[in-house]
Amino acid sequence: MRRLYLRVYFALLASILVFALAAAFLWRQVFEAPGARHGLEVAAALAQQALPPPTASAAEQQAGLARLGKILGTDLSLFAADRSRLAAVGEPLPAPAEDRQRAGWLRRADGPPALALPLADGRWLVARTARWRRHPAFGLFMTLAVLALAVGVGAYPVVRRLTSRIERLQAGVESLGAGDLRARVRVEGRDEVARLAESFNRAAARIETLVGAHKDLLAATSHELRTPLARIRLAVELMKEGADPKRKAELEQDIAELDALIEEILLMSRLDAVPSREADEEVDLLALAAEECARYEEAELDGQPVTLQGDARLLRRMIRNLLDNARRHGAPPIELRVARRGDGAEISVRDHGPGISEGERERVFEPFYRRPNARQGSGAGLGLALVRGIARRHGGEARVEPAEGGGSRFVVRLARSPQA
Repeated sequence: MRRLYLRVYFALLASILVFALAAAFLWRQVFEAPGARHGLEVAAALAQQALPPPTASAAEQQAGLARLGKILGTDLSLFAADRSRLAAVGEPLPAPAEDRQRAGWLRRADGPPALALPLADGRWLVARTARWRRHPAFGLFMTLAVLALAVGVGAYPVVRRLTSRIERLQAGVESLGAGDLRARVRVEGRDEVARLAESFNRAAARIETLVGAHKDLLAATSHELRTPLARIRLAVELMKEGADPKRKAELEQDIAELDALIEEILLMSRLDAVPSREADEEVDLLALAAEECARYEEAELDGQPVTLQGDARLLRRMIRNLLDNARRHGAPPIELRVARRGDGAEISVRDHGPGISEGERERVFEPFYRRPNARQGSGAGLGLALVRGIARRHGGEARVEPAEGGGSRFVVRLARSPQA
């Protein structure tokens, strides 16, 4: 079974192994290669030919070393076989260790290293470029850094391929949580992530089926309720003249409330089932608000003409629900205002009732939520849920806030040209 954590672990081990092999190969090429060793031997032989013999006087050896230093442009120090200094040009350099037998770099605590060359006559020549201020291993370190970068770049696609699938799975979960029941993720490979993607797709399909069946059942039930409701209304109309007027009025009120509930349920299910607006036209919000305010004696209208793209039927229903809510739960007068706000419109409805507590300002927009102190006949709790649904359908949002001087103020922001 291929485990995801093992794949990541082995990818990391492989990257480290590749880097170690590349570093070892580079070290061998620089310090252990036969060509590099032969080059140091040739340099030592040439230096011995340019220097006076070991039996020459100290002055002759100093003069010969000075000529060689001038030609090479380096700091040079010449040591006898017993590591005593015979001559020096430029900065005096340290002597090789007594147990050293081969050419190579001499590491220094107070400066960059120098190159020690054993001469055939037993002497040692130590050289360092006077103009070189960088560490001789600087190039090696830079090469190792480039190799590390190359290994990191090479390992990135492997690790990225593992994590990108998890990111796509996360995006699918977020889309499903945002309400897109058709969200699915691509299944890649046969490891734990692939099995998790398959499980997510099965769960999403099941949720979509259940929600779809629930919506269909709700819509079908609402339609079926229309038929007996129509028969009851007809029976009321055909009642004898001698029927109790109070009883008849109560029955008509119950029928009206039932009819309004069915209409709200149908509209709510249609908003959930249809992702886009059914109509898209130029709507004059102020004119629409004026028509709705005419149905309420206690409503007062103020504002400025604002035109936007939208569904006039849904916007009319949104304004009507706001006014109905203010009439049921507030106190007159009801103040409705239409105004421009940036690149959109704002509709606000204020009442002078007891107001809404801070803890209930979001809950009042939940379907079928009724406040604990709601009056009898205050509706089924779908009116404000429809307000928010219609506002979002038009690229906006609905909220409630306390009004200055008491009461509540419901505010709806709409986009001028929301995407249909």
